[in-house]
Amino acid sequence: MKLIVKILLTAIAVVIIANFLPGVQINGFTSAIVVAAVLGFLRVTVKPLLIFFTLPATIVTFGIFILVINAVIILLADYLVSGFSVSGFWIALLFSLLLSFFQTIFYAIADENN
Repeated sequence: MKLIVKILLTAIAVVIIANFLPGVQINGFTSAIVVAAVLGFLRVTVKPLLIFFTLPATIVTFGIFILVINAVIILLADYLVSGFSVSGFWIALLFSLLLSFFQTIFYAIADENN
């Protein structure tokens, strides 16, 4: 049940960000749910591999390179989901930062209600 709530909250955050951030387009809430599920899957499978292979760069930059990895994950979701579009790397980076911010707030509210 928690997984479904997190996917729905992430989908809401994706829709909110897509409405305010130029360069990000989403075709509807159904596409946002698919994007949320794909992002969750990519974060669990691809992100640890990218962190492992880029460990020297992550260490040298004191972890800031993980922001680049997050942007790459967003661009991968853009490639995989047809109803989701991000115009470039810098927009993907800003999108990932805003998504993390909204997820932190939404997940905290959801945990308070439980």
